[in-house]
Amino acid sequence: MTSSTLSKIRVILSILVLILFVSVFVDFRHLIPDKYINAITFIQFVPSGFKLFYIGIIAAAGFIVVLLLTLITGRTYCSFLCPLGILQDVFSRTGGRIKKRFRRFGFKKPHTVLRYGLLAITLIVTLIWGIYFLTLLEPYSIFGRFMTYFLKPVVLILNNFLSGLLGKFDIYTLVNTPVTNFPLLIYAIPSAFLILVVIMSFSRGRLYCNTICPVGTFLGLISKISIFRIKFDEVKCTRCGRCSLACKSSCIDFLNHDVDISRCVDCFNCLKSCPDKALSYGLVTIRKKEIEIDNERRKLIAGSVLLFLGLSNSSSGQNTVVPKPTKASTVRENRKYPVCPPGSTGLANFTKKCIACSLCISVCPNNVLIPSLKEYGISGIMQPRLDYHKSFCTYECIRCLDVCPTGAIMPLALEAKKLTQLGKAVFIKDNCIVNTEKTACGACSESCPTKAVHMVPFEGKLVIPETKDEICIGCGHCEFACPTTPYKAIFVDGNPEHKAAKKPENVQSDKKKPVEFPF
Repeated sequence: MTSSTLSKIRVILSILVLILFVSVFVDFRHLIPDKYINAITFIQFVPSGFKLFYIGIIAAAGFIVVLLLTLITGRTYCSFLCPLGILQDVFSRTGGRIKKRFRRFGFKKPHTVLRYGLLAITLIVTLIWGIYFLTLLEPYSIFGRFMTYFLKPVVLILNNFLSGLLGKFDIYTLVNTPVTNFPLLIYAIPSAFLILVVIMSFSRGRLYCNTICPVGTFLGLISKISIFRIKFDEVKCTRCGRCSLACKSSCIDFLNHDVDISRCVDCFNCLKSCPDKALSYGLVTIRKKEIEIDNERRKLIAGSVLLFLGLSNSSSGQNTVVPKPTKASTVRENRKYPVCPPGSTGLANFTKKCIACSLCISVCPNNVLIPSLKEYGISGIMQPRLDYHKSFCTYECIRCLDVCPTGAIMPLALEAKKLTQLGKAVFIKDNCIVNTEKTACGACSESCPTKAVHMVPFEGKLVIPETKDEICIGCGHCEFACPTTPYKAIFVDGNPEHKAAKKPENVQSDKKKPVEFPF
């Protein structure tokens, strides 16, 4: 196979993979079925590794495929399967368009201490403290945050602009979709990494892959014993240096006819650039003097792998029109625990496995999932939580349960999800307008799909909410529907461990999308 063909195949595959992953994260109309999303995310190294470790499903272990692929072909995962790696190539090419010197890389010595130091720290911290530090540096999670926090809002704004424009001509193909806003502080970490990746890619190609990324460093260790590699023909080489200038990993020392395989991402740019055809990609024959060194490398890599693996029916007769409060509520919501997604079984399990890739946030049709700030603690920043002030968890929806790539959110049958208690509704009488303004309401009860919130006699003809903990599932319909501000008269306090709710007698919920109030 010629160098030109190899390069074209890599570019085509990279474009396809990038389009697929961008589509998954910006699909605000939720057109992509969950089974296809799982197939697309299957090959991502860290998420699939966690899924195998926590769930034990070999069929879901895409990371084993990546390990085998690396042993055979080198770092081809970094080349055209890692979405962040491909995005770096896009940034790098853009930088080359701005200044030609950005596309002339040249050989640079490896940042050995930094690379392996960060890998060791990441592994140690992950084993002792949890996955938060790994989540910050892991490429798939970084890419997911870029798409969810930065690109998806741009796509929505463009969609809404075109929707309004087409509407003037009575064309309603596009539907106006609200843009979800997250707390500004949430954008700090993704913004910092976006700036870091852009700067590194503009000037030095795959510098992030070969200095900071723990997945790149780990796979680089394995690639040292790969069967297929870039290799020199010392007889043909004239030491012109074109291969070194074209190498976006800065790993070709043309003067010594040496390629740093641990940094090579198999982009094949060097093959195209060599006028003497002195470089090729193929099987490597190990010289006798190298056998002893390679045996030691195998022992080191085997130990690293083992270390890594350780790693509504109306219940009242009062007015169904929600009244607008004239007084501000005064009693704060004493929320002891945040509400984590269904299928996660509880806070400890969820925060331990979630890599904050934001895929569940991106696919949530009701936009009830938002990145946390301090609710899970420092180690849980950007992990998703349910915000019932913004929306509610649709009774008939299980999208987030079907797409999680790590097993932090486990699949549940719809009937099981409907009986999973994420938290309990807590009623604050002193905030309720039935009590404070002596006016009829019933928004919480009307919206409750299980009727865990029902109305009981209060004063005169007025009725007031009462809750049944045993059938409440913590879906947040009631909290979202409550009109009081700034504090709700009813809110959901999360369960640290999800519980089983009793099956309600009457269920009705045909609400799919949140509106200003659900009436």
